[in-house]
Amino acid sequence: MNNFLTIIGRSYSRKNIAWQLLAVALTYFLVVSGFDWYWFAQTRGALLQEWLFPAAIIGAFLPILIPVFFFLTKKRVLAFATGEAALAGLLISSFYKIFTGRIPPPFSAPHPLALDTSRQFYFGFFHEGAFWGWPSSHTTVAFAVAVTLFILYKNRPLIKYGALVVALYIGMGVSTNIHWFSDFVAGVILGSVIGVAAGKTFSGILKA
Repeated sequence: MNNFLTIIGRSYSRKNIAWQLLAVALTYFLVVSGFDWYWFAQTRGALLQEWLFPAAIIGAFLPILIPVFFFLTKKRVLAFATGEAALAGLLISSFYKIFTGRIPPPFSAPHPLALDTSRQFYFGFFHEGAFWGWPSSHTTVAFAVAVTLFILYKNRPLIKYGALVVALYIGMGVSTNIHWFSDFVAGVILGSVIGVAAGKTFSGILKA
C-alpha cells in the first residue's frame, strides 16, 4: 500500500504536473486544429481497422495478465510493480474522465463521418461516466506498465523496447476507433509519468 501511495504522490510532483499540463495543452491544440477529426476520418479503412481494433481487447487484458505472469513465476516485485502501475493508471485516468466528460468517436454509428463530434466535452461531474473520454485509459495503463518495465529491465533491451512497442500498438489502435487521437497523446504522457514513478519506486526494492 505504501508503494502504491508513493507512485500516486510521485505522479503529482511539480515536474510531473507540468507534464500533465502539457498533455492538456496538446489536447487543446489537437482539438481546435481539427486534427482529431481528421485522424478519425482518415482511419476508417476496413483493413486498418482489422489490424488495429484488436488493440482495445489486448489493452484491456494484457495489463492484468502481466502482473499475474510475474506472480506465478515468483517474480513478486515485478508483479507488484506492474500491477500497481496499471492500477494507478486506471484510477488516475478514470478520475479525469469523470470531470472532462468527453464523448467518444462515433465509431459504431451507421454513418460515423456524418457529424464532427471531436470538440464535444461535457465538463462537470459524471456527465459521461468514467469509461469513455479523455484521456485514454487503455493508453495510460499500457504506457504505465511499459515504462515501468523499461526502467526495471534497463539491461534487457528486447523486453524494455518490446513493452513500449506493444503499448504504442494499443494506444494507436484505440485512437482509430474508441478514442480520439488527443486521448491517445494524453494517455502516453500520463502513463509515462506514472510508469516513471512506479519504476523509480520499485527499482530500489528490486536491487535489494
